[in-house]
Amino acid sequence: MIVGVPAEVKTAEARVAMTPEGVRELTHHGLRVLIEEGAGRGSSIADADYKAAGGEIVSRQKAWEAELVIKVKEPQPSEFGYLRPDLVLFTYLHLAAYPEVAKALLAAGTTALAYETVQLANGTLPLLAPMSEVAGRMATQVGAHYLERQNGGRGVLLGGAPGVRPARVVVLGAGNVGWSAAWIAQGMEAEVLLLDKNLDRLRFVDQIHRGRIVTLASNRGAVEQAVRGADLVIGAVLVPGGRAPIVLTEDMVEGMKQGSVIVDVAIDQGGCVETIHETTHDDPVYVEHGVVHYAVGNIPGAVPHTSTYALTNATLPYILEVASGGVRAAVTADAALRGGLSTVGGQVTNQAVAEALGTAVADPLACLA
Repeated sequence: MIVGVPAEVKTAEARVAMTPEGVRELTHHGLRVLIEEGAGRGSSIADADYKAAGGEIVSRQKAWEAELVIKVKEPQPSEFGYLRPDLVLFTYLHLAAYPEVAKALLAAGTTALAYETVQLANGTLPLLAPMSEVAGRMATQVGAHYLERQNGGRGVLLGGAPGVRPARVVVLGAGNVGWSAAWIAQGMEAEVLLLDKNLDRLRFVDQIHRGRIVTLASNRGAVEQAVRGADLVIGAVLVPGGRAPIVLTEDMVEGMKQGSVIVDVAIDQGGCVETIHETTHDDPVYVEHGVVHYAVGNIPGAVPHTSTYALTNATLPYILEVASGGVRAAVTADAALRGGLSTVGGQVTNQAVAEALGTAVADPLACLA
């Protein structure tokens, strides 16, 4: 298959779906790779680097005409016109949060694979993990920034000072996002509470951090009590392929300290905070009930060079599978990749996505026959 890598067009999104090293690997296997001119500029990757790796620098139209198009973010409305029945699209889709994207894919009959629902037998999400780790680490950094008084916060230093109590950071969810956020927060010497329903996950964190992160079983009462005294709350709840549940209600937000901060990393799955709506890097925060809300849907886009390399490290083997053997052969041989198949020929082929969208689910292999 010919592989196309268009430039991202989402607001302030500077990542690109492939590094020059990734291009070199694909061309080594005899594949043509078409890179939109300037696609890597935001990630500090020059067109010359792609050309040296064997890639072809082309227009946006040509990149989208490839048989397999790989991206970072879901197609934007300006890109819907590029969708077609003979296109295979491989990117983060988050269709539960972006139903208009699902409608466009279904109307066009596009075969779409979602990075975030490729799932191994042990339940891990290998293509979501690297961006979750980046987003989690950034969530604490962002929260610390907005806790500063000139940025709208309470004027609290995350690690406190000798003789002064540190900030309390409450992290909702102990997956890759939550664990990464909690880890950075405790490294900055904050008081950290990590809540999750999975006790095995909490045991794992407790064994690693030996009490430096306080782990709590998550339930409504525990969340309500924890956030009441929080300076920073980080939402990190995930349902693979589905919409994130509301964990932090509006009543709980009203009960938080004035000038405290919420960073909802789950916003690309609809958000886990009742008062949240998506924001952008250009306009990242708003205040409701006296609490600063940060809900950028592509947090890792703020550090595109790091994110692009981390993403390619994870996606490259799967992209190679699809590009070398075609979608049917790839998803037949690889059950994890089959979980990533979201739409085929106008039908939804992922159970969680279908439930979130309120539509029927079709057998992916039957659709590809």
